[in-house]
Amino acid sequence: MVVILFFLLLFTNFLATTQQGHSSISLGSSLTPTGNSSWLSPSGLHGFGFYQRGNGFSLGVFIAGIPQKTVVWTANRDNPPLPGNVTLHLTGGGSLMLQSADSQEASIVTTSVPIAKASMFDSGNFVLYNSAEGIIWQSFRNATDTILPGQGLLAREELYSSVSETDQSTGNFRLTMQGDGNLVQYPKDAPYEGPYSYYSSSTPQNGDNVNVSLNLDVDGHLYLRNSTGFIIKDLTPGGNSTEETFYLMRIDSDGIFRLYSFTLNQSNLSAIWASSADKCSPKGLCGVNRYCVQNDQEIGFGCQCLPGFAISGEGSRISGSCQKNFSTESCESKDGNIMYTIERVTNTIWEDSSYSIVSLPNNEECEKACLEDCICEAAMFKDGKCKKQKLPLRFGRKLNDESNIALIKVGVEDKRSKKERREDLVII
Repeated sequence: MVVILFFLLLFTNFLATTQQGHSSISLGSSLTPTGNSSWLSPSGLHGFGFYQRGNGFSLGVFIAGIPQKTVVWTANRDNPPLPGNVTLHLTGGGSLMLQSADSQEASIVTTSVPIAKASMFDSGNFVLYNSAEGIIWQSFRNATDTILPGQGLLAREELYSSVSETDQSTGNFRLTMQGDGNLVQYPKDAPYEGPYSYYSSSTPQNGDNVNVSLNLDVDGHLYLRNSTGFIIKDLTPGGNSTEETFYLMRIDSDGIFRLYSFTLNQSNLSAIWASSADKCSPKGLCGVNRYCVQNDQEIGFGCQCLPGFAISGEGSRISGSCQKNFSTESCESKDGNIMYTIERVTNTIWEDSSYSIVSLPNNEECEKACLEDCICEAAMFKDGKCKKQKLPLRFGRKLNDESNIALIKVGVEDKRSKKERREDLVII
């Protein structure tokens, strides 16, 4: 614990002393979405304040020096968009407070002591101070989906993807700087366990030296460093141009984290490195009962429903799920009009949530075993193992692996039983 606190102190001091110019925001200052909407850093590169979100507004830190605002930190990201008649106050009492038109108030950040002043740094860090000019809160230590040069991701800190580039609500994926020294990616709601990860830096550390951080330098150097300052892994080599070129790292809505560059005359960021070239590698990219298929189109992947399933409601390309498009009956029913067959989905892998594993010689026997099992809704067959599962199926993706077959139980209407029932009718 002492080592962790010492490392955090060193890192905080480093941030405070190495950041470039900063603007000072005094108590009594205020912002509105439609008036003075942001507090800019001295260079005008970064700003803190309101930005457009759909038909409303959100609060956060954004790159203000390029034509299209790029959000790098969001306050209360899962709250609904704000209306245009709210006001942000840095109050005389030392609070950062949002006030609605009917005088309702809500705190933006929680601090242990009153705020004495705020600063917006050219580095993109928004900082709050106490009366002794000590840092009591900073956006760099409360990251959402992005890290900037000089920021870093400390041990046991996480980034969560956004829903989309225009909706900074919490998305489906997380990037975790684990306490064991590994940088790992998981689906948002999955356990912190190996079978659920889809990216790992493979940098486990032993003994006391486990306080590893993810760092980004101004030249695009992205790397892992331990608490002694030793670089244990380079993710990108760095050495890129810094002349009017800036860098950031973000975990995107598709679950892949990327290093981006931009210049002040660009309208968009340019990806110069990605954690994976396989667009289908993030587990859960396509929602439940769907599987991801790579393609050559610009998006790079597509999502397909299981046989006998259809996209539910207004399901999206990424997060939408598929539901059965056939009716189901109790498996104890004796007089139902639904019969079942097996549809094969080859070359796919899924989460292993099997409730029964049976050794069988081939997939035909596995199909039979699932059909004869009342509660079996799907089975995975590979290398002589038949794994029976219930729905929903998660984390599906297409692979060039012919040995793995998903067997899906699909209901079809039994025409014969309907005909027999019609012939049994007696009209009086």
